[in-house]
Amino acid sequence: MTRSAPALARFVRDIPNFPKKGIVFKDITPLLGHGPTFRRAVMELARVARAARATKIVAIESRGFLFGSAVAAVLGVGVVPVRKKGKLPFKTLSECYALEYGKDTLEMHIDALRSGDRVLIVDDVLATGGTSAAVARLVKAAKARVVGAVFLIELGFLKGRGKIPHFPVTALLTY
Repeated sequence: MTRSAPALARFVRDIPNFPKKGIVFKDITPLLGHGPTFRRAVMELARVARAARATKIVAIESRGFLFGSAVAAVLGVGVVPVRKKGKLPFKTLSECYALEYGKDTLEMHIDALRSGDRVLIVDDVLATGGTSAAVARLVKAAKARVVGAVFLIELGFLKGRGKIPHFPVTALLTY
Protein backbone atom coordinates (compact mmCIF):
# COMPACT_ATOMS: atom_id res chain seq x y z
CA MET A 1 0.00 0.00 0.00
CA THR A 2 1.04 3.57 -0.58
CA ARG A 3 0.79 6.73 1.44
CA SER A 4 -2.29 7.66 -0.63
CA ALA A 5 -4.11 4.42 0.16
CA PRO A 6 -6.59 5.80 2.73
CA ALA A 7 -7.58 8.70 0.47
CA LEU A 8 -8.06 6.34 -2.48
CA ALA A 9 -9.89 3.65 -0.49
CA ARG A 10 -12.66 6.11 0.45
CA PHE A 11 -13.65 6.14 -3.23
CA VAL A 12 -13.84 2.35 -3.70
CA ARG A 13 -17.23 0.93 -2.79
CA ASP A 14 -18.22 -2.65 -2.12
CA ILE A 15 -21.03 -4.14 -4.17
CA PRO A 16 -22.13 -7.40 -2.51
CA ASN A 17 -23.20 -10.37 -4.63
CA PHE A 18 -21.90 -8.95 -7.93
CA PRO A 19 -21.42 -10.36 -10.50
CA LYS A 20 -22.73 -13.41 -8.63
CA LYS A 21 -23.77 -14.42 -5.13
CA GLY A 22 -20.93 -14.56 -2.62
CA ILE A 23 -18.61 -12.11 -4.43
CA VAL A 24 -17.96 -8.60 -3.12
CA PHE A 25 -17.11 -6.46 -6.15
CA LYS A 26 -14.72 -3.54 -5.63
CA ASP A 27 -16.35 -0.72 -7.62
CA ILE A 28 -13.88 1.96 -8.69
CA THR A 29 -16.32 4.17 -10.59
CA PRO A 30 -16.56 6.67 -7.67
CA LEU A 31 -12.75 7.01 -7.80
CA LEU A 32 -12.82 7.51 -11.57
CA GLY A 33 -15.54 10.13 -11.21
CA HIS A 34 -13.72 12.22 -8.61
CA GLY A 35 -11.07 14.18 -10.50
CA PRO A 36 -8.62 14.88 -7.66
CA THR A 37 -8.71 11.28 -6.46
CA PHE A 38 -8.36 9.84 -9.96
CA ARG A 39 -5.39 12.17 -10.50
CA ARG A 40 -3.83 11.06 -7.21
CA ALA A 41 -4.15 7.40 -8.24
CA VAL A 42 -2.64 8.09 -11.68
CA MET A 43 0.27 10.03 -10.18
CA GLU A 44 1.00 7.18 -7.72
CA LEU A 45 0.97 4.66 -10.57
CA ALA A 46 3.19 6.96 -12.64
CA ARG A 47 5.64 7.22 -9.74
CA VAL A 48 6.08 3.44 -9.90
CA ALA A 49 6.47 3.53 -13.68
CA ARG A 50 9.07 6.30 -13.46
CA ALA A 51 11.07 4.41 -10.82
CA ALA A 52 11.04 1.31 -13.06
CA ARG A 53 12.28 3.45 -15.98
CA ALA A 54 9.43 2.14 -18.14
CA THR A 55 9.61 3.06 -21.82
CA LYS A 56 6.21 1.54 -22.66
CA ILE A 57 3.02 0.96 -20.72
CA VAL A 58 1.07 -2.19 -21.54
CA ALA A 59 -2.54 -1.68 -20.49
CA ILE A 60 -4.96 -4.57 -20.04
CA GLU A 61 -8.54 -4.42 -21.32
CA SER A 62 -10.66 -2.70 -20.25
CA ARG A 63 -10.26 -0.61 -17.10
CA GLY A 64 -6.51 -0.98 -17.38
CA PHE A 65 -6.81 1.23 -20.48
CA LEU A 66 -8.02 4.11 -18.30
CA PHE A 67 -5.08 3.94 -15.92
CA GLY A 68 -2.44 2.83 -18.41
CA SER A 69 -3.22 5.62 -20.88
CA ALA A 70 -3.15 8.25 -18.15
CA VAL A 71 0.18 6.96 -16.78
CA ALA A 72 1.69 6.88 -20.28
CA ALA A 73 0.55 10.48 -20.87
CA VAL A 74 2.11 11.64 -17.58
CA LEU A 75 5.43 9.99 -18.50
CA GLY A 76 5.37 10.83 -22.20
CA VAL A 77 5.77 7.17 -23.23
CA GLY A 78 3.70 4.95 -25.49
CA VAL A 79 0.78 2.85 -24.37
CA VAL A 80 0.08 -0.62 -25.79
CA PRO A 81 -3.43 -2.06 -25.51
CA VAL A 82 -3.82 -5.77 -24.81
CA ARG A 83 -7.27 -6.98 -25.81
CA LYS A 84 -9.37 -10.09 -25.96
CA LYS A 85 -9.09 -12.17 -29.13
CA GLY A 86 -10.46 -10.62 -32.32
CA LYS A 87 -10.61 -7.00 -31.11
CA LEU A 88 -7.39 -5.65 -32.67
CA PRO A 89 -7.31 -4.77 -36.39
CA PHE A 90 -3.70 -5.67 -37.28
CA LYS A 91 -1.58 -8.83 -37.04
CA THR A 92 -1.26 -9.99 -33.45
CA LEU A 93 0.65 -12.09 -30.99
CA SER A 94 -1.73 -14.29 -28.97
CA GLU A 95 -1.56 -15.87 -25.55
CA CYS A 96 -4.09 -18.24 -24.01
CA TYR A 97 -4.73 -18.33 -20.28
CA ALA A 98 -6.94 -20.29 -17.92
CA LEU A 99 -10.15 -18.94 -16.48
CA GLU A 100 -12.13 -20.41 -13.61
CA TYR A 101 -14.22 -22.36 -16.13
CA GLY A 102 -12.36 -22.57 -19.43
CA LYS A 103 -9.82 -20.54 -21.36
CA ASP A 104 -9.52 -17.15 -23.01
CA THR A 105 -7.03 -15.48 -25.32
CA LEU A 106 -5.33 -12.09 -25.15
CA GLU A 107 -3.75 -10.34 -28.13
CA MET A 108 -1.32 -7.52 -28.82
CA HIS A 109 -0.21 -6.08 -32.15
CA ILE A 110 2.98 -7.73 -33.39
CA ASP A 111 4.70 -4.35 -33.84
CA ALA A 112 3.59 -2.78 -30.53
CA LEU A 113 6.86 -3.49 -28.71
CA ARG A 114 10.49 -3.70 -29.72
CA SER A 115 13.50 -5.44 -28.32
CA GLY A 116 14.85 -3.27 -25.53
CA ASP A 117 11.49 -1.79 -24.49
CA ARG A 118 11.11 -1.65 -20.71
CA VAL A 119 7.46 -2.51 -20.10
CA LEU A 120 5.30 -1.76 -17.12
CA ILE A 121 2.03 -3.71 -17.05
CA VAL A 122 -0.90 -1.62 -15.76
CA ASP A 123 -4.36 -2.81 -14.76
CA ASP A 124 -7.06 -1.88 -12.29
CA VAL A 125 -7.16 -5.14 -10.31
CA LEU A 126 -4.78 -8.00 -9.60
CA ALA A 127 -6.94 -11.01 -8.75
CA THR A 128 -5.74 -14.53 -9.60
CA GLY A 129 -2.82 -13.30 -11.73
CA GLY A 130 -3.70 -15.32 -14.83
CA THR A 131 -4.30 -12.31 -17.06
CA SER A 132 -1.12 -10.55 -15.96
CA ALA A 133 0.93 -13.72 -16.43
CA ALA A 134 -0.44 -14.05 -19.99
CA VAL A 135 0.43 -10.41 -20.70
CA ALA A 136 3.96 -10.98 -19.40
CA ARG A 137 4.29 -13.90 -21.83
CA LEU A 138 3.11 -11.64 -24.68
CA VAL A 139 5.74 -9.05 -23.76
CA LYS A 140 8.42 -11.75 -23.71
CA ALA A 141 7.24 -13.07 -27.10
CA ALA A 142 7.72 -9.54 -28.45
CA LYS A 143 11.31 -9.65 -27.12
CA ALA A 144 10.69 -6.78 -24.70
CA ARG A 145 11.28 -6.84 -20.94
CA VAL A 146 8.71 -6.55 -18.16
CA VAL A 147 10.15 -4.25 -15.49
CA GLY A 148 7.12 -4.43 -13.24
CA ALA A 149 3.37 -4.43 -12.88
CA VAL A 150 1.21 -1.93 -11.08
CA PHE A 151 -2.43 -2.17 -10.04
CA LEU A 152 -4.88 0.11 -8.35
CA ILE A 153 -6.23 -2.82 -6.30
CA GLU A 154 -4.87 -6.21 -5.31
CA LEU A 155 -7.19 -8.90 -3.98
CA GLY A 156 -4.49 -10.42 -1.80
CA PHE A 157 -6.54 -13.42 -0.68
CA LEU A 158 -6.49 -14.71 -4.29
CA LYS A 159 -2.66 -14.84 -4.27
CA GLY A 160 -2.25 -13.50 -7.83
CA ARG A 161 1.32 -12.36 -7.15
CA GLY A 162 2.32 -16.00 -7.12
CA LYS A 163 1.63 -16.24 -10.85
CA ILE A 164 3.83 -13.23 -11.70
CA PRO A 165 6.92 -13.67 -9.52
CA HIS A 166 9.60 -12.61 -12.02
CA PHE A 167 9.22 -8.84 -11.69
CA PRO A 168 8.18 -6.29 -9.05
CA VAL A 169 4.45 -5.95 -8.38
CA THR A 170 2.90 -2.87 -6.75
CA ALA A 171 -0.69 -2.30 -5.70
CA LEU A 172 -1.96 0.99 -4.34
CA LEU A 173 -4.69 -0.77 -2.33
CA THR A 174 -4.82 -4.32 -1.01
CA TYR A 175 -7.92 -6.15 0.17
